[in-house]
Amino acid sequence: MNILIRADASAQIGTGHIMRCLALAQAWQDQGGRAIFVLSNKSPALEARLLSEQMLILHLSVEVGSDEDAHQTVDFAYQFAPKWVVVDGYHFGAEYQKAIKDFGNSLLFFDDYGHSNCYYSDLVLNQNISAHQDLYINREPYTKLLLGTDYTLLRKEFCQWLQWHRKINLVASKILVTLGGSDPDNVTLKVIQALQLVNSDNLEVIVVVGGSNPHYEKLQAEVAKSRILITLQQNVTNMPELMAWADIAIAAGGSTNWELAFMGLPSLVITVADNQKDITAKLDRQGVIINLGWHQNVTIEGLSLAIQDLIGDRPHRETMSKKGQQLVDGNGAKRVVSAMVSMLA
Repeated sequence: MNILIRADASAQIGTGHIMRCLALAQAWQDQGGRAIFVLSNKSPALEARLLSEQMLILHLSVEVGSDEDAHQTVDFAYQFAPKWVVVDGYHFGAEYQKAIKDFGNSLLFFDDYGHSNCYYSDLVLNQNISAHQDLYINREPYTKLLLGTDYTLLRKEFCQWLQWHRKINLVASKILVTLGGSDPDNVTLKVIQALQLVNSDNLEVIVVVGGSNPHYEKLQAEVAKSRILITLQQNVTNMPELMAWADIAIAAGGSTNWELAFMGLPSLVITVADNQKDITAKLDRQGVIINLGWHQNVTIEGLSLAIQDLIGDRPHRETMSKKGQQLVDGNGAKRVVSAMVSMLA
């Protein structure tokens, strides 16, 4: 019961594609299967995580998303005979899907905003709040859609928190900062500088950065001169515990938003990629997050004021927490695997 997963991570595209595929792979392995990841570039921190979960890693040596990429992936499929091939990345389009399907494999295709002009896959998975069928009009008759936050993929370390209840303190004092696995524009630095302007004497801050972050030394220097207590952590594996510890989060748009919603953690969200804009806007309208907008337009002073307001607004934090947990129930990976298994019957 192998599945073959084709996804990538880098400083430019971040780590979100790999991390949500990890969640799917964990759920597949819980059903007795095995997951094989096909990557186009080296990512030591992420690969160490995959290996720790007994997952096999293979590497390509071709241009990402090219015909050669598809052909090598098909060659790996021939070698390992997977029940499913899973493809996640914005550089994979209709021709890539068709190459996989022509080989005869069942194909699950991640798609966040209808980026392919046609869909040949057996399953299209869009776990976002903005998912709707009109994005996938040009699909094959056999293609089934898994749309919306019922299918949000969370890694298994979140499962133990399914029945957890968050306490909302009168004044927030513990802040989690997580701006993605790479953060090439160093938005994290701007957040640390904004925190220095917040009028509070008892703030505790944990800043989480990924192994692909190129600014780690600059962040270390900034933290060293901070007037408030800030801890800088890299390549963490206990993100649910950190989210449970915090009273609020300052986060990038992206897959982390679903984890924050599940954990009921009120969040200030900064958009760092174009494909996040629609999702963060809708999460804001539904009261799940506070959308601060595009990162280049977020000023240090404006961010500081937003943090200050949320720290003291307990009713708002209570509402955000409840709405987040109503949106994401934590069972999405199980539902996706169930759909995959049922189509093999």
